[in-house]
Amino acid sequence: QAQLVESGVGLVQAGHSLRLSCAASGRTLPNYAVGWFLQSPGKERESVAAISFTGTTTYYTDSVKGRFFISRDNVNNTVYLQMNGLKPEDTAVYFCAGRVLGSADPAESAYTYWGQGTQVTVSS
Repeated sequence: QAQLVESGVGLVQAGHSLRLSCAASGRTLPNYAVGWFLQSPGKERESVAAISFTGTTTYYTDSVKGRFFISRDNVNNTVYLQMNGLKPEDTAVYFCAGRVLGSADPAESAYTYWGQGTQVTVSS
């Protein structure tokens, strides 16, 4: 069973950039499609971005298009979420999730394995 662990600096100022990492243990991440999700206080978890297991297809929610970029490094068994031009409304707990093979699916129900989340706080 794959275990996913998110990492990244937690506090940044508005307008700055941050890169989150999703690393896998137990299984090789190249066999997994990966999605990034966020959950703000009092709100439902929602999709941010996703990448197919081949890396050829990506998905972004409208609010992050042109600012966030998802990529994968199969040699290092890691998927990244590069977040540029951060806004205070991007403040949330960010989760990565994996599913065996699969496309860049934004649906939470599509994913089998989940990380515990990492807090991102963007100050104004």
